[in-house]
Amino acid sequence: MQSSTKNIQSLRGMKDIVNEESVLFTYFIENASKIAKKYGFSYIETPLLEETALFKRSVGESSDIVNKEMYQFIDKGENDVCLRPEGTAGVVRHFVEKKLDRAGGTYKWYYYGPMFRYERPQKGRLREFHQFGCEVFGIDSVYEDANIIMLIKEILDFFGIGFTLKLNSLGCKECMPSYKENLVKHISTFVNELCEDCNRRILTNPIRVLDCKNEKCQSLLINAPKITNNLCNSCNSDFEKLKEILDFNNISYEIDSNLVRGLDYYNKTAFEFVSNEIGSQSAIAGGGRYDRLVEFLGGKSTAGIGFAIGIERLLELVKIKEFKEDFVYIGALDENCLNEAFKIAINKRKNTKTHIEYNPRSFGKHFGIAQKLNCNIVALIGENELKNSTIFIKNLDTKEEKNIALEEFLVEE
Repeated sequence: MQSSTKNIQSLRGMKDIVNEESVLFTYFIENASKIAKKYGFSYIETPLLEETALFKRSVGESSDIVNKEMYQFIDKGENDVCLRPEGTAGVVRHFVEKKLDRAGGTYKWYYYGPMFRYERPQKGRLREFHQFGCEVFGIDSVYEDANIIMLIKEILDFFGIGFTLKLNSLGCKECMPSYKENLVKHISTFVNELCEDCNRRILTNPIRVLDCKNEKCQSLLINAPKITNNLCNSCNSDFEKLKEILDFNNISYEIDSNLVRGLDYYNKTAFEFVSNEIGSQSAIAGGGRYDRLVEFLGGKSTAGIGFAIGIERLLELVKIKEFKEDFVYIGALDENCLNEAFKIAINKRKNTKTHIEYNPRSFGKHFGIAQKLNCNIVALIGENELKNSTIFIKNLDTKEEKNIALEEFLVEE
């Protein structure tokens, strides 16, 4: 039986991150992580595979994620599982599983990694995509809402990404029920003209109708009642205070009364950062408060707020700051010097990105390899250098070359 000779390719909507894109990707992760740590966040990594029930109970039955997009299957142990479609639910599952809701206190985590949704691939939207996110538990203050928004702003500013901040309040369990009644009453006059998804959402979570991207639905909903006109005193006070804090810190924003986010667990503050530089998929970051999510997953009532940034959507907008890290090439001019060159590379690598060439070569061949690797410093050792404890150095950017003491080379920053 002959085996197939067909080449195996990556699945539709999934791609390798390599070359220039991998440079941008790691640059983003490293620096976003540094900024999150400044705000008191520590790293958490949750499994890619979780029980399907986790996302049905958290993300919500009305969401497109649960209804259409999850990579869901029964595993060999007859467990109903799925690849995670978003990051928040897994972090909340950890919080409840470890009984941190009972312990009290404040918990702040950041994460990054792949998420999976079976949807139509398009620019900035893949079936396997990556998010960077932060989650906060135990802080019931609108100041933390502002703090989270400022964190995202600092990340986007660092990478030179322009944005518009959109803001809304989704109310709470006190004021939301009456708003939903008013909304359903309004929608009932043209319900038959709405799309199939909107009709399903009316039965599960009516406010999700406002999030519909269908142009006809959007035109029908222009005069729908506004959530912000239906807030209770507490929610209204918090929303006004949030705007006051942002105004005081010179952070501009737009109120978008149709902004409800794509997940069912949000309440009170909801926000999105959008960009006009990446086409129709304009949301580059978003999140909000989810004070009842811990309860939905069996925990004790705990305040929560978080956000996620879609990394792939940002990469083409990321601007690397002009700081060139040295990349040192170390080589031997003859066989007798190779052990010493290898030892030098091990020591130099402790502080500097370093490549060691294992084969002795001539000057010209070493320089040729170094240029192909994009090394900017070439360090070579021959018999004379070995005897005198020196090393030959050439900076390929400035063309400067010299012999220096080996000890000096190893302590250089």
